[in-house]
Amino acid sequence: MKNTFLPSDTTVAGMGAVPLEQGVHFRVWAPNADAVFVSGSFNNFAKTSDPLESEGNGYWAGTAADAKTGDEYKYFLQTPYGEFFRNDPYAKQMTNSAGNGVIYDGNRFDWGETQYQMPSWNKLVIYELHTGTFNVKEEGKPGNLYGVIEKLPYLKELGINAIEVMPPFEFPGGFSWGYNPAQPFAIESEYGGPDAFKSLVKAAHEQGIAVILDVVYNHFGPGDLDLWQFDGWSENGKGGVYFYNDWKSETPWGDTRPDYGRGEVRQYLRDNALMWLEEYRVDGLRMDMIPYIRNVHADESPGSMLEDGLSLLRWINGEIAEKFPWKLTIAEDLHGLDSITNPAEGDGLGFGAQWDGDFVHPVRYAIIAPEDAERDMYAMEAALMRQYSGDPFHRIVYTESHDEVANGKARVAEEISDGDVNNWYSKKRASLGMAMVLTSPGIPMIFQGHELLEDRWFSDTDPIDWNREKEFNGFVRLHRDLIRLRLNKGGISEGLTGRNTEVIRVDNEKKMLVFQRWQEGGAGDTTVVVLNFSGQAYSDYRIGMPGAGLWKIRFNSDWEGYDQEFGDYTVLDTNAEEQECDGYPHSASISAGPYSAIILSQDK
Repeated sequence: MKNTFLPSDTTVAGMGAVPLEQGVHFRVWAPNADAVFVSGSFNNFAKTSDPLESEGNGYWAGTAADAKTGDEYKYFLQTPYGEFFRNDPYAKQMTNSAGNGVIYDGNRFDWGETQYQMPSWNKLVIYELHTGTFNVKEEGKPGNLYGVIEKLPYLKELGINAIEVMPPFEFPGGFSWGYNPAQPFAIESEYGGPDAFKSLVKAAHEQGIAVILDVVYNHFGPGDLDLWQFDGWSENGKGGVYFYNDWKSETPWGDTRPDYGRGEVRQYLRDNALMWLEEYRVDGLRMDMIPYIRNVHADESPGSMLEDGLSLLRWINGEIAEKFPWKLTIAEDLHGLDSITNPAEGDGLGFGAQWDGDFVHPVRYAIIAPEDAERDMYAMEAALMRQYSGDPFHRIVYTESHDEVANGKARVAEEISDGDVNNWYSKKRASLGMAMVLTSPGIPMIFQGHELLEDRWFSDTDPIDWNREKEFNGFVRLHRDLIRLRLNKGGISEGLTGRNTEVIRVDNEKKMLVFQRWQEGGAGDTTVVVLNFSGQAYSDYRIGMPGAGLWKIRFNSDWEGYDQEFGDYTVLDTNAEEQECDGYPHSASISAGPYSAIILSQDK
């Protein structure tokens, strides 16, 4: 029986396949097509039996009365440049990246009763993870989103309250970092598809964990990319209507930069960003390498600036800030520019935070360098005190990310001791770096497996070894204790969530950095952090203190409970007396083991 196909219904909003009470409405943008048809399992994939109607301005639409959720489909385009089958650019589900689109009804998912709102940004601890390697259940196959769900109780117990999911969009094959999206609106079929991702968001919210999604708007593909010359037209052998067709198309990943100046492409990217926040209820977006959205060459050369890219980012961030002011947008820019996090209505781009290259690069160098003489405490002071747009929480601080542990670089512990991470130096200095991450002003981020002392480097075919959780259970506990203090779970370290930081001592000779953090100040709030970047232990080391009285040791990274090879250097509570030091009227004598972090505060 021939399918019943109805003309366009302009009252149906949205692009792509929109299920109705009866049938499915389709809308696609193909400005250079002479005719567009829908071909699918509901009409035996006939090429031309079911035509869409031109709505003008390059849009084609119509309703297939017999189509339903779960049916597969493609568009068939007749153009001056030939005839093409094309997957729907707005397809939310795919059989695979080279297969067919699947009609998906986003309203059918049961979200349950959980009402969730993410914590304030000063009380976030982010865990970056890669779905394909985080919790692999079957050898030789990538992990999926249900495997991530299985580990959410572990992350909650660790203290994590936000996960950042590396791009899970449909890509060629089953193994990828995710930064080569072929279908930007579809969740990777190997990961479980759209309902699996919604299940992750729902389960995370039930555990009190926010979900931040990594999105890629600086390029698409380049493989299995039906967007490429979508309706046949192109110039200079470039990508056609979705892409720049001149020198502005060039990126390190191919000539696949979207045309940020074309209204329909801008709408496509905006629709994508808002879909994750609205339909999928994610709590934030991290945008990959926005320098390639700002500038053709990702530098500050005026001749290659992409003003259309800048205005696109302002539009997306401005709309998010207006609709969802509590949701966090993060930029990977790494150029140290305040403009990234300045308000979008001014000269800024309106991001809530940005990955801080001025933190990760000097801190990684300081903990990886083989000789203590190479560790510059003034560089550590600068990394500690860096701010963007006058707000300490406009930056993400970390020692590991997917970029920092691959592409010729390795895990911090691996960089310290190649091939033998289970050694004193690797464990001591990796934990020291993590202590600085979790006590510095900023939003701290941990890359998957750091707490398990994962070795080597990140690869999309090298899964996390969960046997290490038992082997390095003390190292896991070190991270858990630090996160607990960072989030003030015991009511004794509110200062670690505070906006105020002051350096007490920079001792480049002894390689010590001492600072205080506070919210309002006082007992249970003001927190003193001592970081010893040397292999030498110190006792009776006098430092200025913010106030008089007993200061209690809340954390000592040299405790043997964290690792049997640690020295368990004796560090005791100390009394701050009226003796001037470091410009403070009170001071106290403290001790610190080699490559160790000490955290002190006062009881309320």
